[in-house]
Amino acid sequence: TVPSTPSSTQTTESTPVIITKTPSVPPTMEIQSTPHSTTGVTYTHSPETTTAGTGSPSTGPSTTTISTTTSGPTSHSTMTVTETHSPVTTTATLSTPTRSSAVTTTSESTASTSVFSTSPVSTTTSGTTPTQSFTTTSGTTSSNFTTITATATTSKFISPGPTSTSGPTSTSSSVSTAESESWWLCNCTKAICIEDNIVQVIPVICDPPPKPTCANGLSPVQVIDDDGCCWHWECDCYCTGWGDPHYMTFDGLYYSYQGNCTYVLVEEINKKVDNFGVYIDNYHCDTRDVVSCPRTLIVRHETQEVRIATVKPNTLQVEVTVNKQAVALPYKKFGLSIYESGINRVVEIPELKMNVTYNGLSFSIRMPYSLFGNNTHGQCGTCNNNTADDCMLPNGDIAENCETMADHWQVVDPSKPQCSPGLSPTKGPSTTPTVPCKESSICKLLLGSVFEPCHAFVRPEKYYAACVFDSCVLPNLDLECSSLQIYAATCADQGVCIDWRNHTNGVCSYECPSNKEYRACGPIKEMTCTSSQQNETSTKQVEGCFCPNGTMLYDSAVDVCVKTCGCVGVDMIPREFGEKFTVDCQDCICLEGGNGIVCKPHECAKQDKTSCDGEGFYAVSVVNSEDPCCPIVTC
Repeated sequence: TVPSTPSSTQTTESTPVIITKTPSVPPTMEIQSTPHSTTGVTYTHSPETTTAGTGSPSTGPSTTTISTTTSGPTSHSTMTVTETHSPVTTTATLSTPTRSSAVTTTSESTASTSVFSTSPVSTTTSGTTPTQSFTTTSGTTSSNFTTITATATTSKFISPGPTSTSGPTSTSSSVSTAESESWWLCNCTKAICIEDNIVQVIPVICDPPPKPTCANGLSPVQVIDDDGCCWHWECDCYCTGWGDPHYMTFDGLYYSYQGNCTYVLVEEINKKVDNFGVYIDNYHCDTRDVVSCPRTLIVRHETQEVRIATVKPNTLQVEVTVNKQAVALPYKKFGLSIYESGINRVVEIPELKMNVTYNGLSFSIRMPYSLFGNNTHGQCGTCNNNTADDCMLPNGDIAENCETMADHWQVVDPSKPQCSPGLSPTKGPSTTPTVPCKESSICKLLLGSVFEPCHAFVRPEKYYAACVFDSCVLPNLDLECSSLQIYAATCADQGVCIDWRNHTNGVCSYECPSNKEYRACGPIKEMTCTSSQQNETSTKQVEGCFCPNGTMLYDSAVDVCVKTCGCVGVDMIPREFGEKFTVDCQDCICLEGGNGIVCKPHECAKQDKTSCDGEGFYAVSVVNSEDPCCPIVTC
């Protein structure tokens, strides 16, 4: 019950509302307007108490109090209202961008009621969604706990006018919301305004969507919807290149191309990312200058240019530079990271959810369709799950074949003056050898039992054709190994690991350092002492050199395998915590925490002073076999 007071009007737009019902407790409420206004309203009555602002339950004679303070218009305000109706307390929290601030009080009796229908109505999209309902109990009184967030187009806050002070009184606040308006609640629940303050709460039920077929033959990936509740399938953009070289476009179109310039593998059609692109530098890798091989993979992103260059032709030895400066791995700066993963060097841009791998013989580029679908061109083609437009030229036309298209994607390279965009493309050799040759026995492994577990996931025919071509055109370079290696890597990407190198009679063997052992199926990111747990939750695996069983890598930047995690100093010798040792004439101890190793200058044992006063004698220092850091003085 509220006495008449001077009236004012408050109107807000786009009002998120949270209403919470809990068992009756002593009300303590606040009205806060942020960042620049403060509005407080307090009114109490008996025998029930309704508080807006800060108050406490009142008893005894009927008392009514109203206080209102307002300071300045605000861009955002937060209002909390508590209403007490024994035995349930209702709390409404209103967070509103405010254009004008006012409070209206009237002298007539006003009663308004908000009705919330929680009947089990459901909508269907895709995926899976948890729904939640629970009850809180206080004594013998129970009430459903419901949270509702609403966005109201226009809201008016009206405080009821005076009525008789005797007998029970019911008062509630009213927020008007446009009919048919809907908004998301927590736990993937949707609220819909029906009419006259009737709100229908609908839990979202996600049905698994049908699994599509990707043009590149790979498995689609699950991607969470924008609402964060359900998911849908997408075909990732996945482009590979290997050998002399052979390409598989984003949509799975296979072709070979033997140019010896620098080319665009992928750039955006409509530029959304600053200075973004992936490029390949090819060179003639045979004495006849007939075929070419990849020499350097280049990744540009904003202010950084990463180059992964082959150190020795046709090997897995590479070096990494950023902006023409050599860097140590792992490297992380300006939203770009580079690290080793098995035999590969990986360039990852988490913001774009993409990664590029290169090992000297082959490369792969993985990009999400959600960010790059229908917006790529270059030698990797257009990522749209359709091979028809993969051979797109820079001007948007479609070439008759991708061998012709590939020559048009040259870029300016000062080290190759013979190459320039716009020059007449030179015709490369046919992808089918003109002289019949006997295929290498290594190529037959692709079609045989060794790789059979992967055939259902990745078809081997195109990789087999590339292998035969390489073994015929370049029989002395063992380039056919690259076809098996990239096929095995693609299988591993699809979750199928193939241990194939032991079946090549040593032709495609891979040697590891003495402290490591080769594995065809190792983790993408190896466990280290500095990583508390395996950060990579992916089940995908990669081949490479790993620490033997029973040991682990000390750190991704310190290539030392250890049995127990202690310290590793400049001498690269693992130490246990508490171990004391001397290195470079420094007395050191391995401590847990801090920098690990603490050193101080080595202290030498006291020696008797040697006097060389005899004629013809002089003092000299000789090496102390027991303590090389403390020489012995002798005559």
